[in-house]
Formats: sequence, C-alpha cells, structure tokens
Amino acid sequence: MAVPKRKTSKSKTASRKAQNMKRKIVRAGIDSESGDPTLPHRVCPTTGKYKGRQVITLSDD
Repeated sequence: MAVPKRKTSKSKTASRKAQNMKRKIVRAGIDSESGDPTLPHRVCPTTGKYKGRQVITLSDD
C-alpha cells in the first residue's frame, strides 16, 4: 500500500481545494415558449413547464 513520504503542506492542500471553490459558469438555456432564460434541468419560472409538459400551475396574483 502506498504511503506518502512527507506530510502535505497547508498551502499545497489549499491550492488543490481552491479548484473546487471556483465559481462555475452556468449556461442558461432559452425557453422555447416564453423566450426567457432558464437554468438547465429546472422548471421554467414563467410558464411552469418542464420538458414540454405542465408541472406547476401558476396563479395570476
């Protein structure tokens, strides 16, 4: 079994973990019905549809 020869320094650990803490760019798709930008794999907030079917009934308050 492989064992490290030296202790990993705090700066080496922090620089490796910093890659996961970067902000990722989320590309928003455009809804075909409303034309509004929507996040991927989410219900459209303006129409209440997901993959072409009505999921949420929106009230007109």
